[in-house]
Amino acid sequence: MRIVLQRVSRASVSVGGETRGEIRQGYCVLAGFAPSDSARDVEWMAEKVAGLRLFADAEGKMNLALGDVGGAVLVISQFTLYGNAEKGRRPSFIEAAPPEIAIPLYESFIAAFRGRNIPVASGVFGAHMEVEIHNDGPVTLILERGAA
Repeated sequence: MRIVLQRVSRASVSVGGETRGEIRQGYCVLAGFAPSDSARDVEWMAEKVAGLRLFADAEGKMNLALGDVGGAVLVISQFTLYGNAEKGRRPSFIEAAPPEIAIPLYESFIAAFRGRNIPVASGVFGAHMEVEIHNDGPVTLILERGAA
């Protein structure tokens, strides 16, 4: 499992001109899955994201987590995180999980945030989406779990 996490002041996702999800302060998480990923990887990643201290405290230091600031998460499926462009000019996506594996993992990832009482919005798996991200900082992390 591979994610790109951005701390945001706000973020939204639209499909066909219709807003499908939006948040205020929190994280926009672009999530990609590999065929070998498991529910354990999803739980680990959700726990990691929920516990990251990337928000400023009273002294301006990154010491606060999502729950401390009443933050939310916008989760967007992103198979292209497993794109390999080493050879040629057209990336290969064979390292990304096929939909029959990725969709349940994606849904479990969203549910893992809800289970931690973190407000979560999401895009539409497999759809062409327009994501508006207002990166705050900017703060961006790349996190990976599992063998891929």
